[in-house]
Amino acid sequence: MAQRRESSGSEVSLFPFLSILACLIGALVLIIVVLVIAQAGKAEGRTPEEIKMAQEYQRMLKEIEERKKLDVVLKEKLAELEKLKSEVEDRQQRYLKLRKLLDSSKEVQQQNQQIATSLQKQLDDLLTEIDGLKAQQEESRKLIAELMAEIKKRQVPEDKKVPPVVVQPSGSGMPETTRVYFVECSTGALKILNGWGEGDYRLSATAEVVVADPVYNHFLTEVAKDKNSLILYLIRDDGQGAFNNGAGRAEGDYKVRVGKLPIPGRGQLDLALFDKFRGKVPPPPKAAPGPAPDKPKS
Repeated sequence: MAQRRESSGSEVSLFPFLSILACLIGALVLIIVVLVIAQAGKAEGRTPEEIKMAQEYQRMLKEIEERKKLDVVLKEKLAELEKLKSEVEDRQQRYLKLRKLLDSSKEVQQQNQQIATSLQKQLDDLLTEIDGLKAQQEESRKLIAELMAEIKKRQVPEDKKVPPVVVQPSGSGMPETTRVYFVECSTGALKILNGWGEGDYRLSATAEVVVADPVYNHFLTEVAKDKNSLILYLIRDDGQGAFNNGAGRAEGDYKVRVGKLPIPGRGQLDLALFDKFRGKVPPPPKAAPGPAPDKPKS
């Protein structure tokens, strides 16, 4: 029987190293799984409530577009109805003239029976045409009534309207001396929100207009005079380009302190939490050209 050969020296065991390596791989796998699950739960950075609100907003936009189309058809039918009314009145006047002519021209009828026959034929044709116009008028009324009912059916209920967006101060607050001004950024447009107490002012967000618009530049000039001023740009989902042009002009050329705040959805902005920080600048000169300011919303 062969004997076991004795070890010629001390052997190196790899078991502790392999154990540590296996534990490390398991921990990495667990971290990756947790991160993937957390990322999937974010739903592209939006909560389920925001996603539901966005879907509801898109549905209401579609209904509003359909309602606009119905409004156009309704206006066309109303114009057609008015035209028919005018034609009916015109033909009734012609009928009365022809009737009067027939009644007062018996001698002419006797002298020229052919003329009388022709007049009678015209009278009959007019009566037939009037009957047709009246029938068409009735059909137009029915169609208009159906369109009005459809528009009423498609009206968005009050409880389904997009709720207002409450803008809240971020972080731990701001100094009491801070004067805040708001500019809303949306697709291709900037809107100064009640910057001088006479309502909102809207302008195009293209670089050429931002540089040349006298009202916007007046606003930036006045804000830059106060070192405690801050222009907070409220960025809608599609307003990043407008923010880049508007804030770039304010910060780069006028050295105004700016901030930005993303605004989800399309609801009306509620700035009540900033009332004690709101600033006002002098109104722009009346001679300055540009779009008329929007009326304040009640």
